[in-house]
Amino acid sequence: MTIHLRILGCSGGIGGDALRTTSLRVDDDILIDAGTGVGDLTLDELVRIDHVFVTHSHLDHIACLPLMADSVGDLRDRPVVIHAIPEVIEILHDHIFNWKVWPDFTKIPVGQPFLRYEPLAVGQTVELGGRRITALPVDHTVPAVAYRVDSGAASLVFSGDTGPCDAFWEAVNAIDNLRHLIIECAFPDSERRLAEVSKHFCPAMLAAELGKLQRPCALHITHLKPALSDETMAEACDALSAWNPQRLHGGQVIAF
Repeated sequence: MTIHLRILGCSGGIGGDALRTTSLRVDDDILIDAGTGVGDLTLDELVRIDHVFVTHSHLDHIACLPLMADSVGDLRDRPVVIHAIPEVIEILHDHIFNWKVWPDFTKIPVGQPFLRYEPLAVGQTVELGGRRITALPVDHTVPAVAYRVDSGAASLVFSGDTGPCDAFWEAVNAIDNLRHLIIECAFPDSERRLAEVSKHFCPAMLAAELGKLQRPCALHITHLKPALSDETMAEACDALSAWNPQRLHGGQVIAF
């Protein structure tokens, strides 16, 4: 089978028609993260989303999740399933769907809630219609995972937010059908200290980490901070020239 992954949002911030925060749509029924890019989907497209795989709880990756639940819940006959590690589910429950910020749609409507949590562990694979999605380890300031999406013929890995993490590269190197790697590079090298503290990458850090990657693949750069995106991407092209890095764009479709 062939999977079509559409980039709904891939910016590290907002500010204009082209800047939407992180969300990837797998075919027409799965989201990986639910940043502001989800807001560009039509109501009919939103209704088709059955599963959301959340990398971590930061707002740029979940901003549209509460609004989506409220907008389409009564148009569906079953809940949207939120897949995440238990620590992320706890944060969503305690700080978002807590009746203070937003209603707890895992509890309402009574008997037919709009949302359902499905915890998963690092290394666990969820199979949905022949598509296999596996949580991979990363290292961020909050509990987080990356995801591997496997069509059988090929795999795509999305790092989510991370800094240096040997366990991530070990997991990626074990993927024998790796074709695409979408990886973050939030800051230019002039902001390296900020990247280190916030557990993101700058080009020099990412270049060092890619030395651990033992498999060829197409390299896509995501999560560029808007004010410094051109500077960061130019540095990435220099530092990562052996990998021919490509800047990820909203609306882009990757088939694999």
